[in-house]
Amino acid sequence: MRRLLTAVVVVAFLAAAATVAWRELGDKAATLLPDECMAVVGSGESQLKARVNPEQARNAALIASISIKRGLPARAATIALATAYQESKLYNLNYGDRDSVGLFQQRPSQGWGSRTQLLDETYATNAFYDALVKVDGYETMEITVAAQKVQRSAFPNAYADHEEGARALASALTGQSAAAFSCRFGKVKAGSVATVQSRLVSAFGAYAGTPVITGGQLTLDVAQDTTGWAIAQWTVAHANRLGVASVKFDGLVWSGGESWRATTGTDRQVVVTVKRSDA
Repeated sequence: MRRLLTAVVVVAFLAAAATVAWRELGDKAATLLPDECMAVVGSGESQLKARVNPEQARNAALIASISIKRGLPARAATIALATAYQESKLYNLNYGDRDSVGLFQQRPSQGWGSRTQLLDETYATNAFYDALVKVDGYETMEITVAAQKVQRSAFPNAYADHEEGARALASALTGQSAAAFSCRFGKVKAGSVATVQSRLVSAFGAYAGTPVITGGQLTLDVAQDTTGWAIAQWTVAHANRLGVASVKFDGLVWSGGESWRATTGTDRQVVVTVKRSDA
């Protein structure tokens, strides 16, 4: 009986040790995986997906937030994202065909602005939207047709190749789809709550309201769910750059992993927790 009891204790100890070791291995493995973000919208045969790295995610989030700030429909963001996918793979390139540069490969010689201006992602995105809103009926056009009317590319049908990814990112990052965008970051650096506040207000203008800072946490009251999800998922896209440890909204929380999970509270409030240097 004593031997049996000893054996049971040993087995229990080994099982506990194995569990701890497995968790530690999982945590370490997570830091070794490449950082990436994913937008997943819908389900089944109609499901749309887009997989991007953090730099692409930040640029996609910028394109979406500017469409919101300007009061444009989500369709505008889809067209802009499909265009940037085709032209630059969502990178702010300082080179291109002839004098083309930036997210949309716009050309200074074609009147889009100076090279310096076009390498400013915000300027370039607004320049694209300035041209898009002048296209009569763009809201109901095929995405590739609307994009071509703005860009006048030598490959007018190429924008259609990126429609699925653009639609997924636009739906998630404009807040039309809840908890549809998440990122996996192996490590998040310490950040500043004041910087997060400033960046959010800059990105969303009046839609960000008046964020309230309490310690290492930022709270925003939002008027509607689409606004809340746009802000929440924009923050996730910028999390590793801004030092965001977690984002909560509408009963869900993201905290550096691949998906959102259930939590308590946060109804009509986006709650952002920033990793502090003393944590």
